[in-house]
Amino acid sequence: MVVITISHGRHWYRQRHLRRIPGPPSQSFVFKGNLQQIFSLQGWDFHKRMVQRYGRVVKIWGFFGDAQLHIADSKALYNVLIKDQDIFEETDAFIEANKLFFGPGLLGTLGDLHRRQRKLLVPIFSANHMRYMTPIFYKITHQLEDVLRIKLANGPQEVDMKEWMTRVALEIIGQSGLGYSFETLDESKSNQYAIAVKMLFPAFGGIPVLRKLLPYLCNLGTPSLRRFAVRFLPSKSVQLLIKATNTMDEMSRNIFYEKKAALKKGDDSVVHQIGEGRDIMSILMRSNLNGDEKDRMPDYELLGQMSTLVFSAMDTTSAALSRIFLLLSLNPEVQDKLRQEIVDARKEYGGDMDYDDLNALPYLEAICRETLRAYPPINQAPRIARRDTILPLRSPIKGSDGSTINEVYVPKNTTVIIGIRTLNTDPLIWGPDAAEWKPERWLSPLPESVTNARIPGVYSNMLTFLGGGRACIGFKFSQMEIKIILSLLIPSFRFSTTEKKTDWLMGIVAFPVVLGSTKPSMPLILTPIEA
Repeated sequence: MVVITISHGRHWYRQRHLRRIPGPPSQSFVFKGNLQQIFSLQGWDFHKRMVQRYGRVVKIWGFFGDAQLHIADSKALYNVLIKDQDIFEETDAFIEANKLFFGPGLLGTLGDLHRRQRKLLVPIFSANHMRYMTPIFYKITHQLEDVLRIKLANGPQEVDMKEWMTRVALEIIGQSGLGYSFETLDESKSNQYAIAVKMLFPAFGGIPVLRKLLPYLCNLGTPSLRRFAVRFLPSKSVQLLIKATNTMDEMSRNIFYEKKAALKKGDDSVVHQIGEGRDIMSILMRSNLNGDEKDRMPDYELLGQMSTLVFSAMDTTSAALSRIFLLLSLNPEVQDKLRQEIVDARKEYGGDMDYDDLNALPYLEAICRETLRAYPPINQAPRIARRDTILPLRSPIKGSDGSTINEVYVPKNTTVIIGIRTLNTDPLIWGPDAAEWKPERWLSPLPESVTNARIPGVYSNMLTFLGGGRACIGFKFSQMEIKIILSLLIPSFRFSTTEKKTDWLMGIVAFPVVLGSTKPSMPLILTPIEA
């Protein structure tokens, strides 16, 4: 304990210059700081007020007076995400949690190991491979369309679109990612893997203190001792997590070894599996076998990718789709304009459009971009400095002592929170209407303030999918999934709001609820449209 105290005191002293950076007052020196406000499910107003009052670089307080930085300055974030990405890594809590849930997949590894895994996965998520996967996306979305038409056989009805977007996103990543069907579009069937994946975030959210202690707890004793000890923790959330991770691990192993056996038998066996051998895991396993020996992943790393893929593709995409359907319900003139564009295009191409034709629809593209800009599913992302460094600023800030700060010295072990939505909606970049949802802004050239900002993201001048070596590897997959679902459901149904007001909770991934509830849900009225 003395060592920890001395270490903390040294860290506190090395951060002394950060205290002159403006920021909100601490709620509590010992346990809270500002973290409860920053990560609150209802944190939208706090974030808005914080940026309006303190600017793009804000000092916030962590535990025991730990100074952290909330950053939405594009030049500083270029260093965090690209130039100095080897310095600013994922936090220990993030890595240990993902290793615990998914194994050593992309979300649970750092450094050379992460780069080696990513090297094998990047080609599978290329635009060329997306072209091969679109038939799987269409097949599943047509099944969803049929299910909804049956539900609406007697006319307009209230439908929980969040529930169905989660179901379809899970089935799409199941078939196109794992070559496995979760059968989530059949309400009469339940799948334990699907149930486990959906309970993971809610259960993890129920243990805020243990989340902070994970980096320390994961290094105590042997793995077998930790597994034995955790069973006796008197926490419902912990027991749900154990159940979920055990279920995911067992089913991932079954899917993996069945696929591996088919690959050994030859291409004929693989083609007869779901996905016909074009799914991500089949291609990854083939690439792994044929790759250089030094770059190959052992079986436990390949297994780690499976649950990582499912989890990453389900919540974020279903949240983005839910947001789009809600916005279209609130803006019927936009919905009608989009419907007309899709109907005209489907007539021109004779039905389902291929990858390139779908990407050529300007209004569909504008709606997707604007939603992902104004309402990114993930609003912030923490990083930690693994060694001392300096962050230059695009916009100087005024210190609490009146000094002008053009760059910030960041000591080792300082946490930096990337303000994704804050930068995406910065009025100095996007204009005074930056916080408004306006798809039309993408139908004309972007202002110079956007292009000159040099936002270090992989997607369309925004940070929604982050940037650098830990950018979202599946952003093309997500975009294509969203567009195919919209291209089939918008011409088939008219979406409108109900009397129930929808609220959005921040969470790790933002999610909709009926006002006053915390259960993910977004009821809309669906009216069938005759073909």
